[in-house]
Amino acid sequence: MGAMTRRAVHPAILAALLASACARQEKPDAYGNVEAVDVVVGAEASGQLITFSLQEGQKLTAGAAVGTIDATELDLERNQLTAQRRASASRVNEVDEQVGVLQAQRLAATAQRDAARAQRASLEAQDDVARRAYDRTKRLFDQQAATAQQLDQVERDVRVLEQQLRAQDEQIAAQDHQIAALASQIEAVRAQRRTAEDQVASADAQIARVAERVRKSEVRNPVAGTVLATYAKAGEIVQPGQPLYKIADLGSVEVRAYVDERQLAGLHLGSQAQVTADAGGGHRVLAGTVSWISSQAEFTPTPIQTREERADLVYAVKIRVANEGDLLKIGMPVDVRFSHETAAP
Repeated sequence: MGAMTRRAVHPAILAALLASACARQEKPDAYGNVEAVDVVVGAEASGQLITFSLQEGQKLTAGAAVGTIDATELDLERNQLTAQRRASASRVNEVDEQVGVLQAQRLAATAQRDAARAQRASLEAQDDVARRAYDRTKRLFDQQAATAQQLDQVERDVRVLEQQLRAQDEQIAAQDHQIAALASQIEAVRAQRRTAEDQVASADAQIARVAERVRKSEVRNPVAGTVLATYAKAGEIVQPGQPLYKIADLGSVEVRAYVDERQLAGLHLGSQAQVTADAGGGHRVLAGTVSWISSQAEFTPTPIQTREERADLVYAVKIRVANEGDLLKIGMPVDVRFSHETAAP
């Protein structure tokens, strides 16, 4: 009765323990490191950085104002251009009024010219009657049926009408000349209007360029994310293109890993993968998707190992991973296992 009784282990429990042990010993398909798609934000204008107080680790929304570059001279330039534009626009209005006056004068001159032509037509009719009367009186005078006084009278009437016709022709010619001169003045004034309009358009373009430069003097964050590093401080003089800070969206990161040629044959964009990291106080497994595969082989990087350590040439791949809770940190080493249909044998 004192003998020790042995307890049998249930087969299902034993199988689970063995599978767990094998899983712990099974090597990953690849090793990698966490990377972030970062953006280096640079200055778009030159001048003194008046405000800029970003801190590393600070989270920003897209479009947030994060700094200001001194734009005092730009404001003065814009005010000057705006005043020039107002003057040019005022000149356009003055020219329009001047054109209206000249057109009214030309219409009046045209009406007077047309009246003079009508009057000349009437004089021509009178002259025709007077000439017929003279011819008739001359025949009667030659037949001694009319007196010399009568002949002189009709001859005088013809000469008077001829003088009136000449005077009327001179008046019509003068009015035609006046109308042509007014037309030339109108065209010249319209040319001045076009010049003033061009000046307004030029001022608008210059104002728009200055406004764009003023806009660029305000530093705005382009993408939502976390500030990784800052390269400038308030009070510094910056130039266009000078880096101010680096930001990345850590809500979605990439894992760069290396695979050999046999593994590459089973991978494609969209292949599923599992990324394991020591984070949050234990092993955390996150789902990922292959987002990039290098088209060129390279020698195995020094700090990276592949599934087959003897492989000399490897291919870089990137796995996009949703980083919930910011568990994955930039540079953190991780293990990668590809889905069964894509993993190498």
